Amino acid sequence: MAVTSLRVIFAGTPQVAVPALEALLESQHQVVAVLTKPDSRAGRGRSLQPSAVALAARDNGLDVHTPERLDGFVDALRAWEADVVAVVAYGLLVPEDLLEIPRLGWINAHFSRLPRWRGAAPVQHAIAHGDATTSVTTFRIDQGLDTGPVLLTSPDVEIGEREDSGHLLNRLAPIGAELLVDTMDALAAGSVEATAQSSEGVSFAPRLSVDDARIDWQRSAIDIDRSIRACTPAPGAWTTFGGERLRIGVPAAVAASSSEGFGEPGSIHLDGKRVVIAAASGHLEIDQVQPAGKKWMAADAWIRGLRTGELHVH
Repeated sequence: MAVTSLRVIFAGTPQVAVPALEALLESQHQVVAVLTKPDSRAGRGRSLQPSAVALAARDNGLDVHTPERLDGFVDALRAWEADVVAVVAYGLLVPEDLLEIPRLGWINAHFSRLPRWRGAAPVQHAIAHGDATTSVTTFRIDQGLDTGPVLLTSPDVEIGEREDSGHLLNRLAPIGAELLVDTMDALAAGSVEATAQSSEGVSFAPRLSVDDARIDWQRSAIDIDRSIRACTPAPGAWTTFGGERLRIGVPAAVAASSSEGFGEPGSIHLDGKRVVIAAASGHLEIDQVQPAGKKWMAADAWIRGLRTGELHVH
């Protein structure tokens, strides 16, 4: 069956959304406008920077809009006469009066198998909770938090044993892009029906804050490892050493058994080039650290350069 071309508005902000925009541009559908969050401050100079989606959209000559809120955006949305709004990690709430303007609604590609991990950080929470697999789901946005009816779901994607959230998101992005185009094709052909989400297996994935990323050395090594990987690269796992913040990279290895010989939780042990930090149970081998105000460096080089006798993080 031939697929009718849809007029699509794309809404997205970070780099992980760019593959979906590019896939839509390569499809038979017409991207008539792009919504993305306003420029934000980034980099050492804290200068205003456009979003990754804004840059990609402008490179392709697209009409880019950066509203701080979508309230009062009704007239503009109607003027585009779009059939559908395709959403990937946009970051703004959609008012109810906007949801019904496109005849096919607002369709979100979400990086989990809904209803598991509804919310802003599904990949991070999947890693933090030790999930073995994840997925991508397209669904029609309603007024709930990722509660709308499901259209398509990708096959399961295995989560690597040492994988962090940044790496996993990069793997999921092209899968989500393909699924979003497949969803647009199916909507255009009238070959897909939305299915209500199950009321069982619901879990929530709120955005992780800097406070959430602080390492609690009183937890098990397995839990700490999952937390570090979930918070990498953002907001960035950290602890304190000598009263200053110390960022911790993804552990090279984790031992779940006894920490005998490595001291109390938070104690640091240097064995050759191996830097080991004890947890409440087990220990973690750390490769990379970033002291306050400095660049990332090898953990053993950091320790050898210290002038303090205390080898303990808090």
